[in-house]
Amino acid sequence: MKLIGMMDSPFVRRVAITLKLFDMPFEHEPVSVMRDFDTFKTYNPLVKAPSLIMDDGTVLMESSLILDVIEKLAGPETSLMPTGVADYIRAQRLIGLALIAAEKTVQKVYEFNMRSGDVPNANWLARVETQLAQAYGAIEDELAGIEGWSCGDQLTQADITTAVVWRFTEHVFPENAAADDYPRLKALSERAEALPVFVNSPLV
Repeated sequence: MKLIGMMDSPFVRRVAITLKLFDMPFEHEPVSVMRDFDTFKTYNPLVKAPSLIMDDGTVLMESSLILDVIEKLAGPETSLMPTGVADYIRAQRLIGLALIAAEKTVQKVYEFNMRSGDVPNANWLARVETQLAQAYGAIEDELAGIEGWSCGDQLTQADITTAVVWRFTEHVFPENAAADDYPRLKALSERAEALPVFVNSPLV
């Protein structure tokens, strides 16, 4: 398998970490959708990161769909999703909130770096930052009273995705990831980022 995309994308990084946790061999091609657009087209004409090229040449896109395939290949005995219904639903809620936070952080990046005018749209930026704060606030509330991982004793995809997305926001817009505002989120991220698989899959 070959993973195409930059590790500074939370969507790419969550896939890379998951592949490593499942001990699935893959090559990583750090190609940027912005700086290396034409090169990326040679792997996937849709220029979508992450793109995962399977051994038979099939190109998969969208990180959550890629992770579903990875889970299927790994088998249920090594799943990174909880088996109980209540914990499974909780994990999916956390993943959904984290992906919203990732989306809003990316939208803010685009607002500053991709628009043709010199001044960001103040109303749009305020809306995006409000949605981002609401997503992180909801995750912070979900983590109340939790001392281990978010859905029990074992690391799950909810922890991986939440930690990766938080680190991404912290890196590009630290003002939107203040530890004083989200201490539980910060603690979860630090715990995950200390794991060897995270250390070996750095954002930068």
